Amino acid sequence: MNFLSHYYFDRHTTNCYHILGTVLPDLLKNADKTIILHPEKLQHSNPDVNALIAGWNKHLAVDRFFHSSDFFLTHSHELKKLLRPAIEGSPVKPFFLGHIALELIIDNLLLTTGKIQVDDFYVHLAGCDTAVIQEFLTFSGLKDSTRFFKFYEEFKRSQYLHTYAETHQIAYALKRICMRIWQNPFTPQHEADMNEVLGHYRDELMGSFMDIFEEIDNKLQDL
Repeated sequence: MNFLSHYYFDRHTTNCYHILGTVLPDLLKNADKTIILHPEKLQHSNPDVNALIAGWNKHLAVDRFFHSSDFFLTHSHELKKLLRPAIEGSPVKPFFLGHIALELIIDNLLLTTGKIQVDDFYVHLAGCDTAVIQEFLTFSGLKDSTRFFKFYEEFKRSQYLHTYAETHQIAYALKRICMRIWQNPFTPQHEADMNEVLGHYRDELMGSFMDIFEEIDNKLQDL
């Protein structure tokens, strides 16, 4: 799941470090895909660091349930088929695109149906002390956090997740993600064709997309 979908499960949590922990694996991956940390079983004397670890573990559980769900398997496969002709000639793999597109559509629906408020998410991030985040990263084995903090500060400053509420921007968000791997992934025509596919699919999912959140929420209760 993407940032805002992870936030949904802890939207009533008041601990900003737990909230940050629920998205930190993806933030690190986006900052530098070579960063690989495994703090899952660590315990620290600082409760704020432990809250980050608890959020991290929540992230892993949510992703595990989501990626093994019939919802994900069905809709990512369907989007892959629908997007394949829209990106003909692009180096991007349709499977990759279907996976990411589904996650972005879900984030868009959470925002446009009022299930979460993106400003609340950013308020949580702003409440976290950089020294605590650094303490967590060092404790988890990261020797150099320079690239992460450069990305993280820009992530907070730009508040880019606000654009996920704009349905016509989903294809642009997909392009930004793909540009981390491919230099010129899509032409303007690709983007226009993708937007048409994604807009229709979003409308079809609107009435049922909350089913996956309810399913995962029930599984989280059993942990």
